[in-house]
Amino acid sequence: MTLAELRTALAKLDHLSGEAIVVLAKDSEGNAFSPLDEVDPSMYQAETEWSGERYMTETARQAKDDPDDYAKAPDGAVLAIFLWPTN
Repeated sequence: MTLAELRTALAKLDHLSGEAIVVLAKDSEGNAFSPLDEVDPSMYQAETEWSGERYMTETARQAKDDPDDYAKAPDGAVLAIFLWPTN
């Protein structure tokens, strides 16, 4: 899903109260759930069709005290929005 597709889906929910919580599923089967805790723009490098690795954006990496302690995103990594659960 792209950010544009997410925005479209969320726009359809404008009629709901802003107090509704956002909850993430642990997996596609719905085996567990956790409230959304953080929204994090980062870089994503797909390893397979269904999984990959997260890297800091270069701006975030350079803002660290020692940016060399953090791996640079590889060529081909794309900007992605990561949604982190509470648990």
